[in-house]
Amino acid sequence: MDYDIIIVGAGILGLSSAYYLQKNNPNKRILIIEKEGGIAQGETAKAVGMFRNIFTSYTNRLLADTSINFYIHIQKEVMDINLKFDKYLWLVSKEQFERFSSIIESMITSKEIKILEREELRKIKGMNLDVESDEEAKIMGLKNIYKGLLGLKCGSLDQHLLARYYKEQFENLGGEIQFHTKVNRLIIAPKKKLGISKEPFVWQDSRVAGVLTNKGEMYADKIILATGALTNELLDPIGIDSHMKPKKRQVFQIQDSHLNELLNIEGFNDEGTIPFTILPKSGIYMRPVKGEKSFWIGCADDLGRSFSLDTTPEEDFYYYNIYPVLIKYFPQFTNLRVKNLWAGLYAYNTIDGMPYIFEKYGVIVVTGCSGSGLMKADAIGRIVDGLYRGEEFVRLYGNLNFRVSDIGVEKRNVDREEFLL
Repeated sequence: MDYDIIIVGAGILGLSSAYYLQKNNPNKRILIIEKEGGIAQGETAKAVGMFRNIFTSYTNRLLADTSINFYIHIQKEVMDINLKFDKYLWLVSKEQFERFSSIIESMITSKEIKILEREELRKIKGMNLDVESDEEAKIMGLKNIYKGLLGLKCGSLDQHLLARYYKEQFENLGGEIQFHTKVNRLIIAPKKKLGISKEPFVWQDSRVAGVLTNKGEMYADKIILATGALTNELLDPIGIDSHMKPKKRQVFQIQDSHLNELLNIEGFNDEGTIPFTILPKSGIYMRPVKGEKSFWIGCADDLGRSFSLDTTPEEDFYYYNIYPVLIKYFPQFTNLRVKNLWAGLYAYNTIDGMPYIFEKYGVIVVTGCSGSGLMKADAIGRIVDGLYRGEEFVRLYGNLNFRVSDIGVEKRNVDREEFLL
């Protein structure tokens, strides 16, 4: 059975794209196919569910800020997606603060962040601001905490509820979803069939015309890949460069009564906890989960971490890499054991850290979000729809114009992102 559009992947990016495509192309027959048994069960499910509009790239800030504004609209006007402004707290050394001083100044002016001086940071009981006197910390290259950068329009939401919103809107408009459908390969076909061969010859004009699945062949005028870190599995065999590399990212849950003070702090957010906190070293972060009385700990490890599709969590990675740094700044975690752990994949754009949305040989590719797809999903869905319709500009939420080609490949016009977690 043929469709106008087939979208591969029912994660947050596939669902948001599907919604806007169906909304703005009501006469098109659109199908989402998903290998799992439900929506948002892949990388979306493994995300820590945080959002922020704090980026060094103007484009990233725009994509995130307009998306967050739309999520606020959903929360207030449509349904509860458990959106909370828990805030982000970057703990920075003097060198880091000076390196990004111009960007920080612009964010202060736009009231996106608040500078916390050391005296204010001392409200966080048990946190060690001065680590450089410690010989082990010195060997590890740890620096004293100079200031805190408190992201004000940052927080958490339930990614499963947000995914459900887009799914329901898509289906209400007539869209279709088919689960337990795994794509084995993309089907290439000649634009003009001559009846000589099903496979095109090199001298024929060809396009990606369909997908071969475990349930047979499916064809569409346009194929959209919203498969994140798995995109290369489908594009590499047919010679299309995704401009993305997959890399494992791990999360470790720590739960203990020793952490109660951090989960009960007044003055930083409405939850009465320490905010989502990023340490000055190695991109180590900690997310308080008050309902669980626990913390989710992660790290943006780079050199030494291979590009692969491995999603096996490594408990030793926490103890030998994260733990030694964590306990220097937060001694409360000393001797605490990992209660639970999981791993997912980041779709890394290694060039500028920004998403890629482009079309090649009839397939639209949505990838390269570098770990921040959830917080930009609404804007990305609108851009995918604009690309499909051949629009030069799309309107992001709040009636802000965005040039579609800016986030493509051939006419790409973005600034490099420095704040990747």
